[in-house]
Amino acid sequence: MSSSSTFLLLFFILLLSSSSFSLSANVDNDYTLKTYIVKVHYDAKPSIFPTHKHWYESSLSSSTSLIHTYDTVFHGFSARLTSSEAQQLKTLPHIIALIPEKVRHLHTTRSPQFLGLKTSDSAGLLKESDFGSDLVIAVIDTGIWPERQSFNDRDLGPVPAKWKGQCVTAKDFPSSSCNRKVIGARFFCQGYESTNGKMNETSEFRSPRDSDGHGTHTASIVAGRYVFPASTLGYARGLASGMAPKARLSVYKVCWNAGCYDSDILAAFDSAVSDGVDVVSLSVGGVVVPYYLDAIAIGAFGASDHGVFVSASAGNGGPGGLTVTNVAPWVTSVGAGTIDRDFPADVHLGNGKIVPGVSVYGGPGLGGPEKKYSLVYAGSEEGDGYSASLCLEGSLDPKYVEGKLVLCDRGINSRAAKGEVVKKAGGIGMILANGVFDGEGLVADCHLLPATAVGASGGDEIRKYISDAEKAKSPAIATIVFKGTRVNVKPAPVVASFSARGPNPESPEILKPDVIAPGLNILAAWPDKVGPSGVPSDMRRTQFNILSGTSMACPHVSGLAALLKAAHPEWSPAAIRSALMTTAYTVDNRGDTMLDESTGNTSTVLDFGAGHVHPQKAMDPGLIYDISSYDYVNFLCNSNYTVTNIKVITRRSADCKGAKRAGHVGNLNYPSLSAVFQQYGEHKMSTHFIRTVTNVGDPNSVYKVVIRPPSGTQVTVQPEKLVFRRVGQKLNFLVRVEAMAIKLSPGSSSVKSGHIMWTDGKHNVTSPLVVTMQQPL
Repeated sequence: MSSSSTFLLLFFILLLSSSSFSLSANVDNDYTLKTYIVKVHYDAKPSIFPTHKHWYESSLSSSTSLIHTYDTVFHGFSARLTSSEAQQLKTLPHIIALIPEKVRHLHTTRSPQFLGLKTSDSAGLLKESDFGSDLVIAVIDTGIWPERQSFNDRDLGPVPAKWKGQCVTAKDFPSSSCNRKVIGARFFCQGYESTNGKMNETSEFRSPRDSDGHGTHTASIVAGRYVFPASTLGYARGLASGMAPKARLSVYKVCWNAGCYDSDILAAFDSAVSDGVDVVSLSVGGVVVPYYLDAIAIGAFGASDHGVFVSASAGNGGPGGLTVTNVAPWVTSVGAGTIDRDFPADVHLGNGKIVPGVSVYGGPGLGGPEKKYSLVYAGSEEGDGYSASLCLEGSLDPKYVEGKLVLCDRGINSRAAKGEVVKKAGGIGMILANGVFDGEGLVADCHLLPATAVGASGGDEIRKYISDAEKAKSPAIATIVFKGTRVNVKPAPVVASFSARGPNPESPEILKPDVIAPGLNILAAWPDKVGPSGVPSDMRRTQFNILSGTSMACPHVSGLAALLKAAHPEWSPAAIRSALMTTAYTVDNRGDTMLDESTGNTSTVLDFGAGHVHPQKAMDPGLIYDISSYDYVNFLCNSNYTVTNIKVITRRSADCKGAKRAGHVGNLNYPSLSAVFQQYGEHKMSTHFIRTVTNVGDPNSVYKVVIRPPSGTQVTVQPEKLVFRRVGQKLNFLVRVEAMAIKLSPGSSSVKSGHIMWTDGKHNVTSPLVVTMQQPL
């Protein structure tokens, strides 16, 4: 080593030790500890440190320990720091950025048949992909209950040779918990415990075992084996199956009673990619922040950069706009729709009217439509009417509700918990009425007592009936009639009320959600420890449960992605997403545009993105829109992210001057197109999109463009015909959009949609086109 190199190394070590002393000396200035994810110049490690972990530890005070180190999808570590320690750490030359940790939350069969995946087909996606047998899907969630038949390994071949993962054992998760189906299992609780202290192992398993149910449910949706008979309390009886029945599963438990912590989520991404997974399924989310502050976006970019497809739930914040989460363009964001099956449980009122409702109640019924019971509105009793109407714990007077049917309003406690409150107070049954702004829609639950959920208008009708009866001094009476399982329901699919909607809060030029998939009342595997209602007092046990949420929609797409990857090993994550988006459909089983459950009106691209996934068509999309990691870097440059911000996300330096010369943020080669115009006076506005399509269909094919412009706009495409001579050939086209300013009030906007379709007579490659006009304040 030269004398100058020795001097620099000694100086660096001195800087580290003085910094460590400074960190320790300033602890007393700020006692509040927070978890930070720290981005580091990975290649700057001095050779004196044997590992990166040793190097990272040298940057911290002796009283501070690392939570996780990251070296695959992210370069750096996480630690609990005071604000003064964090500020000192930022001054070190090898530290790029500190990201404050956020806590995420879970986004909480017949669907393969509804999607057209039939095992009897002699050809099709399942056969072409061998049911996904060589693919590994990572489920980042609450763990797994591996003994369920959905996870048996009968007739599966050896574990794929590429697999490098582990089955982490514990006293409640022996090595036999893994097999040729569940080939990997890990848990990450360091971030959770660093904030909350040692977990209570009487209520949670400190292992990959699932004590919640959510992870078991999503894992069996994505890759559950065929199980017959399957049902929940006698409902949805039939054959249960996941999307990719032979795909292998590796579970990464990151969610605990207190939530899912960013430092643990990032560690799960790091491990999953290093282990060799092909697909990541993540039914977890939170608020939207810039991508360089979003651990999920950062982890997902690293996964995509390694060729791993990432599917994430869009969130349950609907039906309001700007509610979609997990919006990074390298993540496939999935909203929720209904399938053609429901569980009717109608309310029969004493005045002869019938109010439709839904329920999965498997106990003794109420005796048929003729046997009616006294009906009371919980909010009418004396005392705190608000708490009573919501049926909160301890809010109901047994003298008022005993032996009666109780109407409860939707509110802050869970739907099933309201039934428990009614049952404890002596009520014979419950009617749960959604409010106008609840956004949940009609979700069927495994109630503890005879109960059903009705819509907002149904709740109004029941309240009016009770009020009219009181005025007439006549008894209000009613009953609930449970009708079991109904299939071939029309219309379906319908966009679920709770499904989060666009526009994209972070990047309005990227339409989100990307697609929707089945997410309402989905049957899937369930653990032994948790009753089907999720209420602690529920001692019932069932092999399967019925849940709703974009959490259930996400693994449908994750499983389909695995099938597509198995059928087309050469496709990138962006190519798989493109195939799912450009072949999606927007009409229901009546032939009309899909409805929005929250309004009963026609839904829009901000509700369903490109549409509802169509697996069989996605196998042969004709053309794909591919995107490289370099393209995403250009997108971030054009989004005005700094070079440092971009390095936090992508682990690489960016030449943003060159990227900005190449175009604008909307020129990312995405399968959808979104134009955002800021109006300043009455004038014509225009923009353009450059897109590149790759032929994955027939060698010699000619595609002609079909344009359906958004109303009030003029759209041109050049050229109007694409002539391909070989598979794999790429051709470019330009889309120009022109629009005149319209009258809008300050701060308001108008959204219109259309589409562009390339067709060769065999394939219809469709891209949504959205035009948003905004009037500045």
